[in-house]
Amino acid sequence: MAEQVRLIDPRKVKRNPENPRLIFRQKELDALRESIAEQGILVPLAVYGGPRTFYLLDGERRWRCAIKLGLSSVPVIIQPKPGRLQNIMMMFAIHNARTDWDPLPAALKLQEIEKLFETRNGRMPKEAELAGLASLTRGEVRRLKKLLSLPQSEQQELLEELEKPASQQEITVDQVLEATKGAQALRKKGVVTSRQEVRLRRALIAKFRSGVIKNTVAPRKLARIARGVERGEVSLSTAQTVINKLMKTATYSIEDAFKQSVEQADFEHGLEQLATRLLTKLEEHERRGYKPSDDLMSLLRQIARRLNRYKR
Repeated sequence: MAEQVRLIDPRKVKRNPENPRLIFRQKELDALRESIAEQGILVPLAVYGGPRTFYLLDGERRWRCAIKLGLSSVPVIIQPKPGRLQNIMMMFAIHNARTDWDPLPAALKLQEIEKLFETRNGRMPKEAELAGLASLTRGEVRRLKKLLSLPQSEQQELLEELEKPASQQEITVDQVLEATKGAQALRKKGVVTSRQEVRLRRALIAKFRSGVIKNTVAPRKLARIARGVERGEVSLSTAQTVINKLMKTATYSIEDAFKQSVEQADFEHGLEQLATRLLTKLEEHERRGYKPSDDLMSLLRQIARRLNRYKR
């Protein structure tokens, strides 16, 4: 059972080494510190350990502010010391409803839960088991595990980005994930090589940063290009041409690539169907021995002039 609320010196408290939360934005800390300076700490910290050293289970931001303000005591509720797996599970359970928890640090800690479970049980946890251990949905687990598949360099880049105030962030976790999925789709259909997949992903992230790509889900159109190649709607050479341009030209967007491949193919397919129907109708008109009216001849001459432009 938890003890009653006690007052202890915040300098005796240390952060929980298993807390997945690594990023504490200064603007948010400043606002909380002002509130604590005026009203004090209204919600006790949850800790374990003692009597000389305590470790946080919940309340790291309040603790940081208390240290900054030089408070001599903070209210705490002392919990029994948990085992390492239980500790990480408690961290997830405490924070799982908080929208300000950054996903990449959580993904890294989720990986530790998997390893601890494997050590204890001799096998990796199933998705449902992992979701239960972390107090997450299976969809949230899948999203976090996708982050773990990113190269270390991009994980580090994301961590550095997440440390900035939200207004100054140029790239988000979702944008990186969408760029990754789009590049993977093209590689799986043979449009790009594995090496080009990496180049394309980096190019897409750079375009998100520069604002050339504004819509987070825009890379999903790359999967549409990949399917177009698979279905024969777009030639492989056309797809490779637009993707190479996407990698090399800073101002060239996914929308441009889509228009010059799938969208153009769709439009031309419709045009082919109309042209086929027109030829069929003209042949039937000739078989019936009809004399073309002046209006029909005028339209046919316009079509002929338009067709001549394609020769230029």
